[in-house]
Amino acid sequence: MRIERELMRGAGPAAVLKLLEPGERYGYELVQRLANQSEGLLTMGQSTLYPLLYNLEAKKLIAGRTDTAGTRPRRYYRLTARGKRELAKQQKQWETVTAAMAALGVTGPRPGGAA
Repeated sequence: MRIERELMRGAGPAAVLKLLEPGERYGYELVQRLANQSEGLLTMGQSTLYPLLYNLEAKKLIAGRTDTAGTRPRRYYRLTARGKRELAKQQKQWETVTAAMAALGVTGPRPGGAA
């Protein structure tokens, strides 16, 4: 199933912030984790992810650093204190929307087969 653009536009930032919650990650790692952990539902290409990361960084929700120790530079991102607050806010909003949709009978299987 492909998620429509408007829904993905809302889910993308929350998903990226959530993936950064445990610690810093670099862009390609985020692309892989989004696809793997959502079983392909939140697949996002690099051409979509990087503008999203730049936007989150401009809003000071994440901070980036460049590591030049490897064969080529990598940009790592981590949540800021503001990003942690935003993630908590977005998680609450998603929980509220999910509960409202369930109350309307709009439910379905979740990734992994759980209902």
